Amino acid sequence: MNIEALMAAMTPDVYERLRQAVETGKWADGTPLTSEQRESTMQAVMLYQAKIARSTEHMTVNEAGEIVHKSKRDFQQSLKEQSADQEIARFKQDDI
Repeated sequence: MNIEALMAAMTPDVYERLRQAVETGKWADGTPLTSEQRESTMQAVMLYQAKIARSTEHMTVNEAGEIVHKSKRDFQQSLKEQSADQEIARFKQDDI
């Protein structure tokens, strides 16, 4: 399968499942990944981050396949921008 076909077939849900499998070393059903599966899955996750997600995380892979590290200041600024767009639910102690 070529890269373009893989990226076209990978939905955000599939990406999240693959990312979780790489992070935990297990599939959702608890079956451990083989070393070959882990390597292939990690490559697919990195491709998705680089080509589709345009990830804003501290460390990610850009379109050229290079690892990108954000400075602490840049990362904090991106978090502030994201949180400004989202409302936070606020409750009084008696409401809970």
